[in-house]
Amino acid sequence: MWALDHPYIPRAERLSTGTPLTLLVVLAAGAAVAMIAVQLGALPERSLRVIGVVAGHGALLATALAWAGVGPRPQVISVVMLGVASIAAAASPIGAVAYALPAMWVVWLSARGRLTTLGLGTPVTARALLAGALVGAGLSGHLLVSASRTLGVQVRVDHAAEVLSSMAYDVGANVLAAECFFRGALFNRAQRRWSFAAATGVATAAYVLRYVVDPLLPKNAELIVGAVFYLALLGAVNCWLLWWSESLVPGFVSALVFFAVYRTLGAG
Repeated sequence: MWALDHPYIPRAERLSTGTPLTLLVVLAAGAAVAMIAVQLGALPERSLRVIGVVAGHGALLATALAWAGVGPRPQVISVVMLGVASIAAAASPIGAVAYALPAMWVVWLSARGRLTTLGLGTPVTARALLAGALVGAGLSGHLLVSASRTLGVQVRVDHAAEVLSSMAYDVGANVLAAECFFRGALFNRAQRRWSFAAATGVATAAYVLRYVVDPLLPKNAELIVGAVFYLALLGAVNCWLLWWSESLVPGFVSALVFFAVYRTLGAG
């Protein structure tokens, strides 16, 4: 009778359940050893960018895949592909086309229905894609105006090869890993436990922190404040896009448009 009066309610999984700890430890240890090697002169200083891509983006993407229920082998493959792409990009700007590898790997997993919990491989409407593009265009347009007025920054594409290389990096590493983890994995998992606002707050705070601690971000007070403002807006709106469209693709489009404009500000 007690069992009938008190039905069993399964406990919600912890937010970190399924995290690939072994792989993350290996990535962290490898990054530490490589950074020491750079300090000792055993590796060139340009290796730091490769280390950052493999350890940082690799950890985010592998964790997102793990939380989606994908096994260890595809996780390792994604990290290896990021490593290959970052090494190719470091060797030559045209080598950045190798960033198509991790992007195509995620597309392949999505097409096989293995990433539906991340919002990938599910139907997405043209209206949702347009909404994502408009969000990215709106935020980047505001960024252009405010940056030109307050910092005197202008759009420059005189180093077209570098701009295109950076955009390729966004497609296959920066935006790909961030959207898969912070929105597809973290926000999706958090909103099953808490309210939409709380889940958005957690995912967006983690997203902004990822960029604030990025050593590649210029350590200028005005730039950091601006980055926090725009990234917080982008992160929060992309959470809403995922919740509204039930697809990660509109947010991916939004972030790509935003970062594409940002890259032109940094060129030259």
